Amino acid sequence: MGHQFDRIAILFGDDYLNKLKNKKVAIFGVGGVGGYVCEGLARSGISNFVLVDADDVDETNLNRQIISTIDNIGLDKVDVMKQRILSINPEANVEIHKCFYLPENSNDFDFSSYDYVVDAVDTVSAKISIITKAKEASKPVISAMGAGNKLDPTKLIVCDISKTDTDPLSRTMRYELRKRGVKGVKVVYSKELPIEVEKKITSEESGKVIPGSMMFVPATMGIIMAKEIINDLIKEKGVDL
Repeated sequence: MGHQFDRIAILFGDDYLNKLKNKKVAIFGVGGVGGYVCEGLARSGISNFVLVDADDVDETNLNRQIISTIDNIGLDKVDVMKQRILSINPEANVEIHKCFYLPENSNDFDFSSYDYVVDAVDTVSAKISIITKAKEASKPVISAMGAGNKLDPTKLIVCDISKTDTDPLSRTMRYELRKRGVKGVKVVYSKELPIEVEKKITSEESGKVIPGSMMFVPATMGIIMAKEIINDLIKEKGVDL
């Protein structure tokens, strides 16, 4: 019987696996994008995770989130994601935080202990804070831009946020980061213009219009982010995924 990472070792060798085994990645938000980041990392040999999310699995998540099934409705997302990671790699260490990351609780997280930081949250203030804290700790960070009301995963691009266009969230983030003097932020964003939707649903909690979504864009965005993280963590081997 083989090892779950044998096929990866064929490509890159055991040194690759040993290197990634000791890396710790913090994923803020384990929904449509963040869930697939976790999936990609867990199946690529990352063994130390920090998962941050306060949501539970909702029926409306079933169309796009990898951890969402009928059996999981009502369960905490971080609990379900932890069990999924451990079902792939029982030796993984998974630290969970059942809270939403906010600028107000940012000091509860030790960014200096992370080898990579993933911003997969929705709110601009939280995204700015995550990126800023990672930069202050001199840790690499990758940020997810808008995936709502978009359908074409082939329009996704990896670039510095200064190079983004067409995406409303990217525009806001560029402006806010520029005000703070933050530069050099890797993002995954879509060049696809958001489609105009006829049916609009407003969140009872926030009062904001909820964007439409299918799995293709957020799932692909998450997998691309996972690839970028792995590539950055092993780039000293001279391998470019």
